[in-house]
Amino acid sequence: MLNFKKTLLVAMTWIAASAVTTVNAETTMEKIVKTGKMSIAVQTQGPPTSFIDKHGKRTGLAIDLAQRFADDMGVELEIKDYDWKGLIPALKSGKVDFIAADMTPTPKRHMQVLFTDPAFFAENVMFAKKDKNFTKWSLLNEKKYSIGATQASTYASLARELLPNAKLKEYAGGTPQTVQAVLGDRIDAGISDRASLSTYIKQYPELTVVDFMRKEPLGFAVRPDSMHLLLALNNYLKLIEHDGRRQEILDYWWNSTDWEADHK
Repeated sequence: MLNFKKTLLVAMTWIAASAVTTVNAETTMEKIVKTGKMSIAVQTQGPPTSFIDKHGKRTGLAIDLAQRFADDMGVELEIKDYDWKGLIPALKSGKVDFIAADMTPTPKRHMQVLFTDPAFFAENVMFAKKDKNFTKWSLLNEKKYSIGATQASTYASLARELLPNAKLKEYAGGTPQTVQAVLGDRIDAGISDRASLSTYIKQYPELTVVDFMRKEPLGFAVRPDSMHLLLALNNYLKLIEHDGRRQEILDYWWNSTDWEADHK
Protein backbone atom coordinates (compact mmCIF):
# COMPACT_ATOMS: atom_id res chain seq x y z
CA MET A 1 0.00 0.00 0.00
CA LEU A 2 2.90 2.33 0.82
CA ASN A 3 4.48 1.79 -2.59
CA PHE A 4 1.14 2.48 -4.23
CA LYS A 5 0.81 5.78 -2.33
CA LYS A 6 4.35 6.77 -3.31
CA THR A 7 3.62 5.95 -6.96
CA LEU A 8 0.37 7.92 -6.82
CA LEU A 9 2.14 10.91 -5.22
CA VAL A 10 4.86 10.89 -7.88
CA ALA A 11 2.25 10.70 -10.64
CA MET A 12 0.22 13.57 -9.18
CA THR A 13 3.37 15.67 -8.77
CA TRP A 14 4.32 15.06 -12.42
CA ILE A 15 0.81 15.98 -13.63
CA ALA A 16 0.85 19.16 -11.57
CA ALA A 17 4.28 20.11 -12.86
CA SER A 18 3.17 19.46 -16.43
CA ALA A 19 0.11 21.64 -15.95
CA VAL A 20 2.22 24.49 -14.62
CA THR A 21 4.62 24.12 -17.53
CA THR A 22 1.72 24.21 -20.00
CA VAL A 23 0.21 27.28 -18.39
CA ASN A 24 3.55 29.06 -18.25
CA ALA A 25 4.69 28.06 -21.74
CA GLU A 26 5.41 31.15 -23.82
CA THR A 27 3.15 31.51 -26.84
CA THR A 28 4.44 32.56 -30.25
CA MET A 29 2.74 35.93 -29.91
CA GLU A 30 4.22 36.47 -26.45
CA LYS A 31 7.67 35.75 -27.87
CA ILE A 32 7.08 38.27 -30.66
CA VAL A 33 5.96 40.93 -28.17
CA LYS A 34 8.91 40.24 -25.86
CA THR A 35 11.60 40.24 -28.54
CA GLY A 36 10.05 42.85 -30.81
CA LYS A 37 10.77 40.55 -33.76
CA MET A 38 8.61 38.34 -35.97
CA SER A 39 10.14 35.80 -38.37
CA ILE A 40 8.66 34.38 -41.55
CA ALA A 41 9.63 31.58 -43.92
CA VAL A 42 9.49 32.45 -47.62
CA GLN A 43 10.57 31.02 -50.94
CA THR A 44 12.16 33.90 -52.85
CA GLN A 45 12.48 32.04 -56.14
CA GLY A 46 9.82 33.65 -58.27
CA PRO A 47 7.78 36.84 -58.58
CA PRO A 48 5.29 38.16 -57.76
CA THR A 49 4.78 36.22 -54.50
CA SER A 50 8.33 36.56 -53.15
CA PHE A 51 11.61 37.34 -54.89
CA ILE A 52 14.80 39.39 -54.73
CA ASP A 53 14.42 42.59 -56.74
CA LYS A 54 16.89 44.74 -58.67
CA HIS A 55 17.92 46.46 -55.44
CA GLY A 56 18.83 43.13 -53.80
CA LYS A 57 15.81 43.35 -51.52
CA ARG A 58 13.41 40.50 -50.77
CA THR A 59 9.92 41.58 -51.77
CA GLY A 60 6.66 40.40 -53.32
CA LEU A 61 3.00 39.99 -52.44
CA ALA A 62 3.46 37.62 -49.49
CA ILE A 63 6.36 39.62 -48.06
CA ASP A 64 4.47 42.90 -48.51
CA LEU A 65 1.50 41.54 -46.52
CA ALA A 66 3.78 40.21 -43.76
CA GLN A 67 5.76 43.46 -43.64
CA ARG A 68 2.62 45.57 -43.27
CA PHE A 69 1.42 43.24 -40.50
CA ALA A 70 4.74 43.64 -38.67
CA ASP A 71 4.79 47.41 -39.18
CA ASP A 72 1.28 47.81 -37.79
CA MET A 73 2.25 45.65 -34.81
CA GLY A 74 5.38 47.74 -34.30
CA VAL A 75 7.82 44.82 -34.56
CA GLU A 76 10.78 43.99 -36.78
CA LEU A 77 10.24 41.46 -39.58
CA GLU A 78 12.92 38.80 -40.11
CA ILE A 79 12.75 37.04 -43.49
CA LYS A 80 14.24 33.55 -43.83
CA ASP A 81 14.50 31.89 -47.22
CA TYR A 82 13.89 28.18 -47.89
CA ASP A 83 13.10 26.02 -50.89
CA TRP A 84 9.47 24.96 -51.15
CA LYS A 85 9.74 21.60 -49.41
CA GLY A 86 11.68 23.22 -46.53
CA LEU A 87 8.96 25.70 -45.54
CA ILE A 88 6.82 23.46 -43.30
CA PRO A 89 9.82 21.78 -41.60
CA ALA A 90 11.22 25.25 -40.81
CA LEU A 91 7.94 26.24 -39.19
CA LYS A 92 7.48 23.02 -37.25
CA SER A 93 11.03 23.15 -35.88
CA GLY A 94 10.48 26.68 -34.53
CA LYS A 95 12.93 28.42 -36.87
CA VAL A 96 10.19 30.84 -37.94
CA ASP A 97 6.88 32.12 -36.56
CA PHE A 98 4.82 31.56 -39.70
CA ILE A 99 5.02 30.76 -43.40
CA ALA A 100 4.32 33.66 -45.78
CA ALA A 101 3.97 31.95 -49.14
CA ASP A 102 1.42 31.05 -51.79
CA MET A 103 0.54 27.80 -50.04
CA THR A 104 -2.72 25.92 -50.57
CA PRO A 105 -4.41 24.74 -47.34
CA THR A 106 -4.73 21.09 -48.34
CA PRO A 107 -6.05 18.46 -45.86
CA LYS A 108 -2.63 16.79 -45.84
CA ARG A 109 -0.84 20.02 -44.90
CA HIS A 110 -3.50 20.72 -42.28
CA MET A 111 -2.32 17.59 -40.49
CA GLN A 112 0.92 19.46 -39.73
CA VAL A 113 0.06 23.17 -39.59
CA LEU A 114 -2.87 25.60 -39.29
CA PHE A 115 -3.79 27.96 -42.11
CA THR A 116 -5.19 31.46 -42.10
CA ASP A 117 -8.26 32.41 -44.07
CA PRO A 118 -7.35 32.82 -47.76
CA ALA A 119 -4.98 35.74 -48.23
CA PHE A 120 -5.42 35.61 -52.03
CA PHE A 121 -6.45 33.18 -54.76
CA ALA A 122 -4.55 31.59 -57.63
CA GLU A 123 -5.64 30.59 -61.11
CA ASN A 124 -3.62 27.48 -61.89
CA VAL A 125 -2.86 27.11 -65.58
CA MET A 126 -0.86 24.98 -67.98
CA PHE A 127 1.79 26.74 -70.08
CA ALA A 128 3.99 25.67 -72.98
CA LYS A 129 5.87 26.97 -75.98
CA LYS A 130 3.64 28.35 -78.71
CA ASP A 131 5.12 26.05 -81.34
CA LYS A 132 3.73 23.04 -79.47
CA ASN A 133 0.26 24.15 -80.59
CA PHE A 134 -1.45 22.75 -77.47
CA THR A 135 -5.03 23.97 -77.02
CA LYS A 136 -6.35 22.04 -73.99
CA TRP A 137 -4.59 20.65 -70.91
CA SER A 138 -6.63 17.46 -71.15
CA LEU A 139 -4.99 16.60 -74.47
CA LEU A 140 -1.65 16.06 -72.68
CA ASN A 141 -2.91 13.17 -70.56
CA GLU A 142 -0.81 10.66 -72.49
CA LYS A 143 2.41 8.78 -71.72
CA LYS A 144 4.26 10.56 -74.52
CA TYR A 145 3.96 13.92 -72.76
CA SER A 146 5.97 15.23 -69.79
CA ILE A 147 4.66 17.86 -67.39
CA GLY A 148 6.73 20.01 -65.02
CA ALA A 149 5.76 21.53 -61.66
CA THR A 150 7.27 22.83 -58.43
CA GLN A 151 8.41 20.01 -56.15
CA ALA A 152 5.92 19.04 -53.42
CA SER A 153 3.44 21.68 -54.64
CA THR A 154 -0.26 21.64 -55.42
CA TYR A 155 0.78 22.16 -59.05
CA ALA A 156 2.36 18.72 -58.93
CA SER A 157 -0.69 17.30 -57.14
CA LEU A 158 -2.91 18.77 -59.84
CA ALA A 159 -0.83 17.06 -62.52
CA ARG A 160 -1.10 13.71 -60.74
CA GLU A 161 -4.86 14.12 -60.37
CA LEU A 162 -5.81 15.42 -63.81
CA LEU A 163 -2.96 14.07 -65.95
CA PRO A 164 -2.18 10.64 -64.45
CA ASN A 165 -0.95 9.19 -67.74
CA ALA A 166 1.61 11.92 -68.41
CA LYS A 167 5.14 11.88 -66.96
CA LEU A 168 5.54 14.32 -64.07
CA LYS A 169 8.86 16.05 -63.39
CA GLU A 170 9.17 18.09 -60.20
CA TYR A 171 11.61 20.99 -59.74
CA ALA A 172 12.93 22.23 -56.39
CA GLY A 173 13.62 25.63 -57.97
CA GLY A 174 9.92 26.34 -58.39
CA THR A 175 8.28 28.04 -61.36
CA PRO A 176 11.51 29.66 -62.67
CA GLN A 177 13.12 26.24 -63.06
CA THR A 178 9.94 24.82 -64.60
CA VAL A 179 9.87 27.68 -67.12
CA GLN A 180 13.48 27.00 -68.11
CA ALA A 181 12.70 23.31 -68.57
CA VAL A 182 9.83 24.19 -70.92
CA LEU A 183 12.00 26.66 -72.86
CA GLY A 184 14.75 24.05 -73.15
CA ASP A 185 12.32 21.41 -74.43
CA ARG A 186 13.13 19.13 -71.51
CA ILE A 187 9.39 18.92 -70.79
CA ASP A 188 6.35 19.53 -72.98
CA ALA A 189 4.45 21.80 -70.61
CA GLY A 190 4.41 23.18 -67.08
CA ILE A 191 1.84 24.06 -64.43
CA SER A 192 1.88 27.23 -62.32
CA ASP A 193 -0.44 30.11 -61.43
CA ARG A 194 -1.34 32.84 -63.90
CA ALA A 195 0.08 35.70 -61.80
CA SER A 196 3.48 34.05 -61.37
CA LEU A 197 3.62 33.30 -65.08
CA SER A 198 2.72 36.79 -66.28
CA THR A 199 6.26 38.15 -66.08
CA TYR A 200 7.72 35.09 -67.85
CA ILE A 201 5.14 35.34 -70.64
CA LYS A 202 6.29 38.95 -71.22
CA GLN A 203 9.96 38.02 -70.98
CA TYR A 204 9.73 35.01 -73.28
CA PRO A 205 7.30 35.66 -76.17
CA GLU A 206 7.65 32.05 -77.29
CA LEU A 207 5.68 30.99 -74.18
CA THR A 208 1.90 30.93 -73.87
CA VAL A 209 -0.79 29.93 -71.40
CA VAL A 210 -2.41 26.80 -72.81
CA ASP A 211 -5.46 26.49 -70.59
CA PHE A 212 -7.00 27.31 -67.20
CA MET A 213 -7.04 24.29 -64.88
CA ARG A 214 -8.32 25.23 -61.41
CA LYS A 215 -8.73 28.12 -58.97
CA GLU A 216 -7.48 27.61 -55.42
CA PRO A 217 -7.20 29.59 -52.15
CA LEU A 218 -3.78 30.51 -50.79
CA GLY A 219 -2.96 31.33 -47.17
CA PHE A 220 -0.26 31.69 -44.53
CA ALA A 221 0.52 28.90 -42.06
CA VAL A 222 1.32 28.76 -38.33
CA ARG A 223 2.12 25.99 -35.85
CA PRO A 224 -0.89 24.33 -34.16
CA ASP A 225 0.12 25.91 -30.83
CA SER A 226 0.11 29.46 -32.26
CA MET A 227 -3.61 30.22 -32.01
CA HIS A 228 -3.12 33.83 -30.87
CA LEU A 229 -0.95 34.53 -33.91
CA LEU A 230 -3.42 32.77 -36.21
CA LEU A 231 -6.32 34.88 -34.92
CA ALA A 232 -4.22 38.04 -35.24
CA LEU A 233 -3.35 37.23 -38.87
CA ASN A 234 -6.99 36.53 -39.74
CA ASN A 235 -8.05 39.74 -38.01
CA TYR A 236 -5.44 41.70 -39.96
CA LEU A 237 -6.59 40.25 -43.30
CA LYS A 238 -10.12 41.37 -42.49
CA LEU A 239 -8.99 44.85 -41.39
CA ILE A 240 -7.07 45.57 -44.59
CA GLU A 241 -9.90 44.14 -46.67
CA HIS A 242 -12.37 46.59 -45.15
CA ASP A 243 -10.10 49.63 -45.38
CA GLY A 244 -9.17 48.89 -49.01
CA ARG A 245 -5.45 48.17 -48.55
CA ARG A 246 -5.79 44.50 -49.36
CA GLN A 247 -7.28 45.20 -52.79
CA GLU A 248 -4.59 47.80 -53.50
CA ILE A 249 -1.90 45.24 -52.68
CA LEU A 250 -3.54 42.59 -54.86
CA ASP A 251 -4.01 44.98 -57.76
CA TYR A 252 -0.33 45.95 -57.59
CA TRP A 253 1.23 42.50 -57.17
CA TRP A 254 -1.32 39.92 -58.27
CA ASN A 255 -3.76 41.39 -60.79
CA SER A 256 -1.24 43.32 -62.88
CA THR A 257 2.48 43.67 -63.63
CA ASP A 258 2.67 47.22 -62.17
CA TRP A 259 5.28 46.00 -59.68
CA GLU A 260 7.81 45.43 -62.49
CA ALA A 261 8.47 49.14 -62.92
CA ASP A 262 9.65 49.40 -59.31
CA HIS A 263 11.42 46.08 -58.81
CA LYS A 264 12.77 44.71 -62.10
